[in-house]
Amino acid sequence: MRARFLLSEVRIGLRRNLTMTFAVVVTTAISLSLLGIGLLANAQVAAMKDYWYDKIEVSVFLCGNLSDSASCAAGAVTASQRLTIQQDLQDMTVVDTVFYESQSQAFVRFQERFKDSAIAQNVTAGQLPESFRVKLKDPEQFSVIVSAFSGRPGVDVVQDQRAILEKFFQLLAVLRNGALAVGLASVLTAALLISNTLRIAAFNRRRETGVMKLVGASSWSIQLPFLLEGVISAVIGWGLATGLLAGLKSVVDSRVAPLLSFTNFFGWGDVWVASGYLLATGLVVSILASVITLRRYLKV
Repeated sequence: MRARFLLSEVRIGLRRNLTMTFAVVVTTAISLSLLGIGLLANAQVAAMKDYWYDKIEVSVFLCGNLSDSASCAAGAVTASQRLTIQQDLQDMTVVDTVFYESQSQAFVRFQERFKDSAIAQNVTAGQLPESFRVKLKDPEQFSVIVSAFSGRPGVDVVQDQRAILEKFFQLLAVLRNGALAVGLASVLTAALLISNTLRIAAFNRRRETGVMKLVGASSWSIQLPFLLEGVISAVIGWGLATGLLAGLKSVVDSRVAPLLSFTNFFGWGDVWVASGYLLATGLVVSILASVITLRRYLKV
């Protein structure tokens, strides 16, 4: 009987404040969706890092006829220097594989990369340097290669592809942090709206709560229907937010991923993890906002 009475009070409360309840649901759904997008952006950055860092190579460019670095003062790399450099690279414990790229191979790759550009017509094989493309066991160990080969006779420059990607990932991190900040600000807005809605509900039902107090109802039994109203609104908003995130994932899989096949994207597991965080956030925010508001404005 008590449970039936409680559900009846919650249903009546939601129906009386239908417009405000709708506003709370929509605001909660939007705010949790924005926060969820921030969480998925974080998962996307992590997925891209895992994909690209696993493919990062260190390029050790050898001296050519056009090299002007101090280590190339003696001219182009000699056969003995090339062999010694290759052997030293293969002997390093941090190195996984070493691939030698000749000038002709570099020219072919250059032509494929810039086949639609006018620059491809003005470059010859002799202008491109030989290089060793080195795959590290741990990309973080790039400094070991730099210290061992930079400035060495026969070596023009040592280049880490990660340095190029870091700027891109820094930009993604800024966008991710911005999305999370907007999401958290929206969640705060939803908390204020929940608080205001419960304040109005408490005022409109002050006679009923007064009667319940006179007949000996406990403070908890009086406040619980209001609390559940806030929680139910938050849960409905969370359900809509999860649906929006699932829709976003479907669009990424069907429209974006086929066009950007050179990288990985966040998975469905990331969506469900983000949904779990959103549910916890929605419940905590709604409960805190409800408890604080009821203690202040519902005098029982």
